[in-house]
This record gives sequence, structure tokens and C-alpha cells, in this order.
Amino acid sequence: MIRIAFLTIVSLLVLGNVALAQNTLPTVELETLDGRKVKTTDVFTNDGNPIIISFWSTWCKPCIKELTTIQDEYIDWQEETGVKLIAISIDDNRTSSGVPMIVNAKGWEYEIYLDKNSDFKRAMNVVNIPHTLLLNDKLEVVWQHTSYAPGDEEELYEQVLLLKENQGSGNK
Repeated sequence: MIRIAFLTIVSLLVLGNVALAQNTLPTVELETLDGRKVKTTDVFTNDGNPIIISFWSTWCKPCIKELTTIQDEYIDWQEETGVKLIAISIDDNRTSSGVPMIVNAKGWEYEIYLDKNSDFKRAMNVVNIPHTLLLNDKLEVVWQHTSYAPGDEEELYEQVLLLKENQGSGNK
């Protein structure tokens, strides 16, 4: 009986840690477009504002469509909520050279980082792209969405507004 109770407690602790690990940001190395190495702990600072993370790739048409559509509204989103969008390219060494060209051609004003070995992608349990995550002021994942269809950006912004409202009222 004691053995069963012990195993149950250990299982709950392990499962609790797994759930916590999936909701918080791991420390992983990313690369800037100019080749500098940075840690996620340095990149993901939010001054109490929401952060959107968008995993994308140069070969993913829905990813590019989503980020381009959001760009049209991004300045307004920032002014209204302080939200920051960080786009994480999962292009590998063969295709990552195309990232700056797309970013410049589309006029994206996001922070863009490269995850060439997909370490961050794996750590965040991202399987398919586009994959969008919303982080609260504690850098915890509070909402996520996979794929893109026109109008999904409106749902994302509603989630940002809801998060800001809850943070502002102390309901974290």
C-alpha cells in the first residue's frame, strides 16, 4: 500500500513537471539574421506585455501569408496592447539563406530568429507550422494555434486583448 502511494506521488510530481515544462520557455540558442548567437532567455523579454511567437519557414506558404497579414495590423496591435511578435524560422542550413530576402521583401517589422537545428521547435513541442503561441507576462504559454486560414489573425488579436484585460485586472 505504501509503495502504491509512493508511486502515485512520484507520478504526480513528474507529470506536474512535464506540464510545467511545456508551458514555460526553455533556454535554447537561436541565431539572429546577422549570424549572432542569442539565448531565448535574452530574447524573450516583455516588460509585462504579451509576446506572440510564430514558428514559420521559407517554404511554408501559409506561414508567410499569416505573418504578412499580421504585419498589416501589427503597429496598431503594438500601440493598443504593447504586444511583441517574434518570428522563429525553422529553416535549416540549406534554406535559411532565403529568410532575410523574404523578411525584407514582405517588410516584416518583427524580431526574426533562426532555429536551424529545430532545438527550440522541439523544446516547445511544435510539430506542424505555422504554429503560433501567445505568452503572458510570466512568459507562460497561455494560448496556441496551428495552421492558418484567413481570419485566424483576428482570433489571435482577441486572445491578446483578453490576456491584456486579465493581466490589467490582476486575474493572472
